[in-house]
Amino acid sequence: MSETARILCCGEALIDMIPVESSAGALSYQPCSGGSVFNTAIALGRLGEPTEFLTGLSSDLFGEQLQGTLAESGVAVNLCKKSSQPTTLAFVKLDNGHATYHFYDENTAGRMLSLDDVRPIPAEIDAMFFGGISLAVEPCARTYEAIAVRESAGHVIMMDPNVRPGFIQDANVYRARINNMLSHADIVKVSDEDLAWLMPDTDGLDAQVAVLRQMGLKIILVTKGADGATAYLADGREISVSAQRVEVVDTVGAGDTFNAGILYKLSEFDLLDKASLETIADAQIVEAMEFAAKIAAVTVSRKGANPPWKHEL
Repeated sequence: MSETARILCCGEALIDMIPVESSAGALSYQPCSGGSVFNTAIALGRLGEPTEFLTGLSSDLFGEQLQGTLAESGVAVNLCKKSSQPTTLAFVKLDNGHATYHFYDENTAGRMLSLDDVRPIPAEIDAMFFGGISLAVEPCARTYEAIAVRESAGHVIMMDPNVRPGFIQDANVYRARINNMLSHADIVKVSDEDLAWLMPDTDGLDAQVAVLRQMGLKIILVTKGADGATAYLADGREISVSAQRVEVVDTVGAGDTFNAGILYKLSEFDLLDKASLETIADAQIVEAMEFAAKIAAVTVSRKGANPPWKHEL
C-alpha cells in the first residue's frame, strides 16, 4: 500500500465453501475468501481506506487465495503471522438466503495465533477492529483479547461480537471475554439478538444498552434487521435510521460491511480518536449509519460476501 494504514482489522480469515449447482444439477462447493473480520477489512480496502489486517495466514493454497484477495482489495498483511498450518474451512448451507456454517478449524493457522506471534502495533493505527468467531475459539481468542486490552489506551477500539452460539463451547468464558473487551472498547456494533444472548438475565433493550453504557462505550450501535439501526451515544442521545430496502440474494457479510461503513465514515470525518467520538454530531452519526446501511444493502443484493468498490457507489 502507498498510504500508511489507519485501521487495523484483527480476526479470522477463512474459506467459505459456498454451495453451487452444476449444469447437471449436482451440488458442488466454490471456495470463496471470507471470515467476518476479513470481510470488514476487504470492505474498507475497497472503499479506499488504508487498512491493515492481523491474523494467522497459512502458506497452503487457500492461504494464498486469501492473501490474493486482500491484495486485490488494497489491504496490507505486514502484521500477519505466516505458517504452514492449514486454513480454516467453513462449509455454508443456504436456506432462503440465510447462511448456516459447518467449520473445520482444528489446529489452523488462524486459530493457533498466539500473543508471541504479534508484532507491536504501529502508532499510526488510529482504530482497531475485533469480532467474529476469532473471539470464540482458543487459543486465538485469548490472543485477540490480550491485544485489545493492551492497545486500548492508544487506539480507538471497535467490536462486533457477532455471536454464534453453536460455535461457543463455554458460554461463561465467552461472555467474560466479551465483557472484558467491551470495557476497553470505544465502539460496539451488536444486533438485538446478540444482546439477548450476551445478557440473558437482563430483560429489554433499554436495560441491555444501559449495561453497555456503564462499561464506558462511546458509541453503541444496535442493528435490528429490517427495522434499521439505532446509535446510543455517550451523552444519552439516541439516533435511529431506517433499513435500506433491497432484494436479498443472501445475507453473508452484511454486518461486516456495515462495520466497514461506520469506520470509513468516522475516518472521513477525522473522528477516529477517543475525544472526538464523545462529541460526534447527530448529522455525522446519521450519515455514517446511512452509508453503512447503503453498502450493506449492496452486499446482500449479490451472492456471497462481496462488498462494493468505491466506484460502484
